[in-house]
Amino acid sequence: MHTGIDSYCYHRYFGEVYDGIENPAKYKMTLEDFIKRAIELGVNGVSLETCFIPSFDQDYLKKIKELLAEGSLDAVVAWGHPNGLEGGKNEGAIKDLEKHFRTCEILGVDILRMVGSSLAFRHEAHLPQIEKISNMLKGSVKKAEDKGIKLAIENHFDFETDEILMIVDNMDSEYFGVTFDTGNCLRYGEDPVESVKKLGKNIFATHTKDVLPLYGGNPKDWYYYACTPLGEGVVNIPGIVNVLQEQGYQGLIAVEIDYLHPKFGDDTDKAVSESIDYLNALEK
Repeated sequence: MHTGIDSYCYHRYFGEVYDGIENPAKYKMTLEDFIKRAIELGVNGVSLETCFIPSFDQDYLKKIKELLAEGSLDAVVAWGHPNGLEGGKNEGAIKDLEKHFRTCEILGVDILRMVGSSLAFRHEAHLPQIEKISNMLKGSVKKAEDKGIKLAIENHFDFETDEILMIVDNMDSEYFGVTFDTGNCLRYGEDPVESVKKLGKNIFATHTKDVLPLYGGNPKDWYYYACTPLGEGVVNIPGIVNVLQEQGYQGLIAVEIDYLHPKFGDDTDKAVSESIDYLNALEK
């Protein structure tokens, strides 16, 4: 098992706080701090959200590459927070996505997670979004393929599994697949284990979340299923991992936490550490 951490776990530490439902972190974190913490936790890799990379200057990225190498960390570059291509409405976002082909090349990364839509657009008609996103991406996928970079669209609480597969089928490329988010899948009312089976070898990366409903919350709110340390929620993490391994998945089982359930306080670093311990115990 290749364990990992997505830097979005530490969004509060990078200065992004969900108004009204989160408290600011007690200290700030830099990208270098995050990578060093990942090394301390003994994971195999990291997923680096572009929104938390402070500079895309070549010299800076080379220093980050060196730090990753020091920790023997694999990496995924993660683009698209929060709304990605905005359901096909934002033509300019394609240029921003393609800009990070260079980021991947400098860092020596061959998987670029991307976002087609988001919860902000989930109540709009899906088929028109899928058509627009597919049309927007065709040129980008070819460019990525020429550079040896795989694009991996996330189920970003925007589309169901079958709809994500429609986009994958539309691309018809071995260089286009999925970043599978376990928690977002359940938030959409699907069984994550069954979704993993459906997606199969199209999964290039993961955001491995566990979630628990908020007592007295509104299921229509995205944060109704709030994140927990892995193994403390209702997502069948062992079942997901077993299916991934049976399918020959070689990517990161990357822990991601967005909004931490109040039951577990607000110490995200503790929740991340416990999640890594849980994954390591699964392997024994």
